[in-house]
Order: sequence, then C-alpha cells, then structure tokens
Amino acid sequence: MALVVQKYGGSSLADADKIKNVSERIARAKENGNRVVAVVSAMGDTTDELIELAGQVSDSPDLRELDVLLSTGELRSCALVALRLNSLGYPAISLSGAQAGIRTDSQYGMAKISSLEPQRIMDELDDGMIVVVAGFQGITPGMDTTTLGRGASDLTAIALAAGLGAVRCEVYTDVDGIYTADPRLVPKAAKLDEISFEEMLELASYGAKMNPRSIELGMVYDTPILVASSFSDVSGTLIHGDADMNKNVGEMRNRVSGIATDTNVAKITLQGVKDRPGIAASLFEPLADVGISVDVIVQNASVGGTTDLTFTVKRDDLNRASEVVQRVAEDLGSTGFVTALGLAKVSVVGTGMQDAPGYASTMFRTLADEGINIEMITTSEIRITCLVSEDAVGPASRALHTAFDLDVG
Repeated sequence: MALVVQKYGGSSLADADKIKNVSERIARAKENGNRVVAVVSAMGDTTDELIELAGQVSDSPDLRELDVLLSTGELRSCALVALRLNSLGYPAISLSGAQAGIRTDSQYGMAKISSLEPQRIMDELDDGMIVVVAGFQGITPGMDTTTLGRGASDLTAIALAAGLGAVRCEVYTDVDGIYTADPRLVPKAAKLDEISFEEMLELASYGAKMNPRSIELGMVYDTPILVASSFSDVSGTLIHGDADMNKNVGEMRNRVSGIATDTNVAKITLQGVKDRPGIAASLFEPLADVGISVDVIVQNASVGGTTDLTFTVKRDDLNRASEVVQRVAEDLGSTGFVTALGLAKVSVVGTGMQDAPGYASTMFRTLADEGINIEMITTSEIRITCLVSEDAVGPASRALHTAFDLDVG
C-alpha cells in the first residue's frame, strides 16, 4: 500500500464548496488503496486578512504573537477538511504542525525545520485514518508556535513526504502545472510535462508559484513533486531529478526552460560609504540576523574613496530592512540611503545555458528593442536575471518568451 502526501493551496480551499471538492479528491486517493496524508493551507486570503487585522490592533506586531495568530488559518482548514471526510465515511483526523511532529528553530515568521518526528502520523495511518495536517507551521523546543514563511505549506508537505518515505508529493493548486512563463502575462506559455529540480529551484526563487525551500528539500531527498490542478483531472508537471530538458541540445528552445517574473521586489541603496574591507559584512550580517534575505547586489566602483551599495529584498521586508540599514548607515558614516519600489525581476532559466554562449546578449538585445531599461543584473550557471520597471514585466516576459522560441499556438 503506497503512502501519498497531498498538498492543497488556499485557492483550492477558499469556501465550503471547494473544501468539499478537496475532501472528495482526498477520499478518492484513499479509495485507490493509498495511505494518505493531506497538508492544507489557510482558506483563500485568510493569511492576508489576519496580517491586516494584526496591523489594526498593533503598529508593530510582536512576531511571536503574530505567528500564533497566523497559524490559526491552517488549523481552521484542516479541521474543516477532516470534518468533511468523516461525514463522507472516511475516518480522518486533523493535526497541527506541532502534533504532526514538525520541530523548528525560533526564527518567527521564517522558521526552519530542524527535525521531523512523525510517529503520531504513522500511528494514525496504521489505524486506517486519513491524516490532515496544518501546513506552514511548527513548534520550537520551548513549545512556541512558529510559521515557516509565506507559501510554506509546500515545504510542510515535501518535508513530510521525505520523512515518511512517500512515493511522491502531490501539490494541488489553481493551475494545472508549471508553465514556461506566467500564462497571465504570456498567453503563449506552454505547460511543461516535467522539469528538473535545478531548473525549478531557479524558477521558484525568481517568481514561479512554488516555495524555493520546498524544491531544495525535494532535491536533497530526491522526492518527486507533482504540481497539478485541484479543479480538474488534467495531468500536471512532474518535478524530479531525472528530467532531461535538453534532448535536442542544438536548439535554443531546449536550453531555456522558462521565463520567471517576480514583482515582490524593493531596492535599497546605501550611499557614500567609505570603501574599505568589511563594509558588506557590516551591512548584510545584521540583515541576516533578523531573517531578511538579500538578493541582487551591486557595488559601484569607488570614487573619491566612497562607494554606493545597492541590493534588493522582498517588498514585504522593506520596512524591517530599512530599520536595519538606518542603523548601519549611521555606524558606517554613510551619507544616507534611499529605497525604491515599482520594480520587478524577469529571469531566463535553463540548464543548457551553462554550456552555450549568446543567451545574455539575446536577453539584453530583446529588452533593448522593447525600450526596457535594465537597472541591475545577476546571474547563476542556469539563470540570467534583470531588474526592470514593474510596468515593463509583461512586455519583457512576452518578448523574451518569443526570443527564446518558447511560444506555442
């Protein structure tokens, strides 16, 4: 009897009818002879609503208490799904992250899973139960509730799939797979039947609808991940370690797997810093200490012994990052710092790019022909990312999708 872990996103659980639909899909998996663990997100926009509510009662919500509040969204979902399954005649039990054995560190709002103790889940499965787990959350050694970051119900599901030895993790959402670009921006985007962990990690990190840490975990434990729609039975996209995206290595289209976009971007520039060893560490260590991830980094050439240091963070982190940068700017004797919104990242991703020239020049020429200014550039072996105006992200995506021969239809 196979063990299957399924994950359902908030859009799939937005109301009572959708909860009934999800419950029926879970029941079918059980009916097919599987042992089933289902991980659920909060209903619809519940998390955003709870964050807004917290802001109404506190100008600066305590992070511990905010995690307690946000965890309730997933608890409500998993209880409702368990109630529905039981009413359909399929014995089910809901478990919080703590009850499911998800142990984390104490970084509220962005906790990392430190260990998994799934004995309670195994015991319930042995008793014939369907186990419904609240995603996005865990518990510290001191028994405090933590959350794993936005979109981290994927991480919960893949961690459980790896820890329980599931054949794969099935992630169900409001789209029917992974596309070569966001189909809302690029109507000619094509759905991928499969994609490698490496390529998916780059796409996820730069805007695709998956949590990057969940892809990393799947890659480390070689746990295949199926991404499919919860509203239809259309085949989805399999993310795994054996995907061959370069079957025809002579063709550019088979070297580029997709175009990723991300509008959750803010830019910070620390101005007039004395150019000496240790400046970057003095800035980025305090940001890391408060759990803020920094992405694109550019340091200008020194002029008159001073330099500017520019980097990007998530738009959601801008206020907290600004507080840190303000302190650092004063300590370093900087002339100040400025922030900017209204930006987006557009990326070209593909494993075949690392062994062939011309991809960067094609990207830059395409954006230039569209009249799109590039503010910052960053690269990896299989990715080229440009920071552009948020208004340009649609035209940029469509032009690049065409330039790299990804269009269908």
